[in-house]
Amino acid sequence: MYIRNKSIPMVIILSLVTCGIYYYVWMYQTSEEINNSLGDTLENSGLEILLTIITCGIYGLYWLYKYNHKILRLATNMGKSVSDNSIICIILAIFGFAIVSQGIMQSQINFLAGDPTQQ
Repeated sequence: MYIRNKSIPMVIILSLVTCGIYYYVWMYQTSEEINNSLGDTLENSGLEILLTIITCGIYGLYWLYKYNHKILRLATNMGKSVSDNSIICIILAIFGFAIVSQGIMQSQINFLAGDPTQQ
């Protein structure tokens, strides 16, 4: 399995301290880990980050939706159950709370990676 546990508070703090730069690093790492776990080798994580920056975050909303669904698919492949938070994450991001969406997604990733304290 390619996904790793990350401290949710640390991910959020790093995103805040770096004025959002770590958010893009996290997006890249998350894309790579989930795509490798699912075997989606055609996805280009760097291009997704570039599109998010070029479109001033609009592609980032699609990314949240897409990767929440990929987390669901990964959970199904692993025989685990997670909730579909795609709409919640998009709404939070639209209202300026993308960092909360980041925490929600990382919580689900930690659960799939085997952290028993999550979910």
